[in-house]
Amino acid sequence: MQIAEAARAAGTTPRALRWYQQHGLLAPRRSPAGYRDYDESAVRRVRHIRELLSLGFTLADVQAFVDVLDREIPADFTQPGSPVCHLALEKARARLAALDERIAAATHIRDRLAERLKD
Repeated sequence: MQIAEAARAAGTTPRALRWYQQHGLLAPRRSPAGYRDYDESAVRRVRHIRELLSLGFTLADVQAFVDVLDREIPADFTQPGSPVCHLALEKARARLAALDERIAAATHIRDRLAERLKD
């Protein structure tokens, strides 16, 4: 399927597909006419990428998963014995710590602003 159809099937935009390809997360085949050609596995991979991004992972984090993006994303990253889970757990803990820091910083700024708005 061509890029517009693949993007629609994955719930994203053609621009996002090109972005993922540019960052090494997606490698579509090319048709004889030079068009990108996506199959169902590429659509599934894009859905996995989008799921990881929606969990707060960065594009750089997702690049660390490139070898396992075609597997299902575990619902629980703490499942023992899975290389997918070990990598996901490591990245998820780091991302959670970074998010906690950002939340604390935003809360501090909010509290300072609220203090100046007291009547």
